[in-house]
Amino acid sequence: MKFSVFQISRKGGREKNEDRMGYCYTKASGLFLLADGMGGHPEGEVAAQIVLQSISALYQKEATPEIEDVGAFFNMAIMTAHRQILRYAAEKHLMDTPRTTLVAAIVQGNVAHWVHCGDSRLYFVRHGELLVRTRDHSYIEQRQDAKPDVPLPANFNRNVLYTCLGSPTKPVFEVTGPVPLQQGDKILLCSDGLWGSLDDSEIVLQLGQKQVGSAVPELVERALLKGGAHSDNVTVIAMEWETPDTFESTRGSISTDDIDDGVFASTVQAGWLDSSVDDLDDEAIERSIAEINEAIRRTASRKG
Repeated sequence: MKFSVFQISRKGGREKNEDRMGYCYTKASGLFLLADGMGGHPEGEVAAQIVLQSISALYQKEATPEIEDVGAFFNMAIMTAHRQILRYAAEKHLMDTPRTTLVAAIVQGNVAHWVHCGDSRLYFVRHGELLVRTRDHSYIEQRQDAKPDVPLPANFNRNVLYTCLGSPTKPVFEVTGPVPLQQGDKILLCSDGLWGSLDDSEIVLQLGQKQVGSAVPELVERALLKGGAHSDNVTVIAMEWETPDTFESTRGSISTDDIDDGVFASTVQAGWLDSSVDDLDDEAIERSIAEINEAIRRTASRKG
């Protein structure tokens, strides 16, 4: 399995960064995650981190080295993460529950599956054209789908969601796939800090023209510039699928052909209460993977 990946998270004009992202992979499967902690509720960054940690931990357990039933895995993982947020709120005696959106994708066996809850989005781009974009679980998209010719009021709030993880009500989420992958297909996951500032056409055009390692940071900078002093957190993780005969070793490129079945790598951070790092760049993530793989190598050599 071969792919290129790039991810970055910027605080923008907010006091703190409540977005979280990361990816995990085994010899035959890859999981990409992004969560956007919701403002207006306590500890959104904690909710986002709990979701990433819960799902990645379940993925490590179930990907041996592939997920047998991706749809069933997504259903189990989302409900587990949701319950973990509620448990955290109860243990901390919070008056309100932390809440977060989620978008996640699994690639394996030359196909992709994804799931989303809320308004963090996935864009699937092939040959410079948008094949699929997730539909936000927001009242504005629901209304536009039902009445596309009826203009929205000027003061309509696009941020009002009707579902999320961490709410007292059961989350609504959609699972999509399997979708066959072709050489050069690109899957981009992002928080609303990106798509709220940039049109879909601009996102797709940039992805179609450049590799993810160049396209993603440029998109993030454009979103921050357009957002200005009050820009939202902007977080993106993007993957480009590569077939074996066209694989090139470039920045962010990963080949799992030479790793053992039991190897698991993850960029998901272990703790969620350390707020000392506001901007996560790809170099820090690559260092994290290298440290994980080195630990795995040392463990394997001791066993041998």
